[in-house]
Amino acid sequence: MVATMTLVVLALAMAAYAWRRKDGSLRRGVDAGWLTLKRNLPLLLLAFAIVGYVDVLSPTQLIETWIGPHSGWPGLVIADAVGILLPGGPYVVFPLIAVLYKAGAGIGPTITLVTSWAMLALISVAFELPFMGWRFTAVRWGLGLGFPILVGAVVRILFG
Repeated sequence: MVATMTLVVLALAMAAYAWRRKDGSLRRGVDAGWLTLKRNLPLLLLAFAIVGYVDVLSPTQLIETWIGPHSGWPGLVIADAVGILLPGGPYVVFPLIAVLYKAGAGIGPTITLVTSWAMLALISVAFELPFMGWRFTAVRWGLGLGFPILVGAVVRILFG
């Protein structure tokens, strides 16, 4: 609710500023927002449908066994691997991870999942390689590969 209200206030403030400029900024902003919505709406609908199905169909016992609070180091390693493979942006990934957490994933593996996705998602490599090159990507991956597991282990110790 706080995030929604913050976005409402920001959007209204920016709209008011654009309107006060009297240079067509208000209309151009609305048009740009509409185009963005049209481009991303199918992806969002599909992502939320997948999240809904995962929520309804998720095998709770399997999730608890593989990445549950008592899954230990193997659960952290599995969460790390899954995080690397998760496709999409935050609007896809966070609802999906929230469903897994509600279905029985432990806090350590869940934090590992989020950290792994944020640091090492394979989808980002496709964008990183052309700009940064193989050496940079290999160094970043080499140094970052164990970090999500370490973070998950610390979280499990402190909060688990």
